[in-house]
Amino acid sequence: MCGPAGIWAPSCISSAQVAAAELNRGDGIGGRRVQLIMIDAAVEADEPIEETVNDLIELNAIDAIVGMHLSAVRQRLSKVVRQRIPYIYTPLYEGGETTPGLFAIGETPKEQLAPALLALQARYRPRSWALVGNDYVWPRSSHSLAKSILKASGVDLAMERYVPFGLPNMSDMVDRVEASGAEAVLVSLVGQDAVNFNRQFGRRGLHRKAVRLSCALEENGLMACGRGNLERMFSVSSYFGSIATEANACFKERYYGLHGDAAPALNAIGQSTYEGMHYLSALLRDHGTVWRQRSSRDMLPVIHASGRSYVRDGGLKRPDIYLARADGIAFSDFKVL
Repeated sequence: MCGPAGIWAPSCISSAQVAAAELNRGDGIGGRRVQLIMIDAAVEADEPIEETVNDLIELNAIDAIVGMHLSAVRQRLSKVVRQRIPYIYTPLYEGGETTPGLFAIGETPKEQLAPALLALQARYRPRSWALVGNDYVWPRSSHSLAKSILKASGVDLAMERYVPFGLPNMSDMVDRVEASGAEAVLVSLVGQDAVNFNRQFGRRGLHRKAVRLSCALEENGLMACGRGNLERMFSVSSYFGSIATEANACFKERYYGLHGDAAPALNAIGQSTYEGMHYLSALLRDHGTVWRQRSSRDMLPVIHASGRSYVRDGGLKRPDIYLARADGIAFSDFKVL
């Protein structure tokens, strides 16, 4: 709710409220009414998230966690929760989560970044890429995959740089990207940090020299960047608020039906909290207490409501992945990867 990722909070809270309302129109979860307790899980939060969550579990004040926060926080929390309550982690992440009792439902770089990078490489044929991100596990893991793809494709790495959260000025980062001569930039910055980078990038007219790709730029960030700073900017995600699918049409109807037309922007991060609530309900309904011994790697068949569209990959269902272009303050030209 604070820090660079705080820009996502209104969409996440509003989406979770839709799921809670839907569940409570039925029998809640396991016959019990759903009550949401919002906890600030930002890295910059005043209270250590581990202490807060541990106290709530010890007091039997919470029965489950649906978490939309950074992977760095997930890694800290997983050591505290310790299978005492189910933990659903909702956003895109770096993959490889195997903690028992923790279920990560978001897309991974292999699913999301790899096909998008190859698609832009084929379309624009940049001779070199710059990789910029916040200094934590998701950007570093994503960039490791990107570097292996670039190397296999015979494409140069112009630069790679990581910065702490909440860097007050992105001038140095943009200077380095410009000086590198990169013809494409993978932007793995979070929330407001990505906004600040893209604003400076656009104001300098660097879009004329380099195309940009992000795995985490959503509708709130898009609007904050400003219409003139987003030329040749692409985003890849399993969900966009304006995608014309049956699943999204149903979700949008319920979302705006509850919150009205002035509701926070629909985006992938917010939708993930909606889906996480329904995933939790379906997990407990269909699999009982097996969650204590299972994890993301078990890929349990959990049939749940979602704003995303899914495709079957062998015996598993995974969400469609879309590459979209920033068009003013909206996304357009959706391409299924």
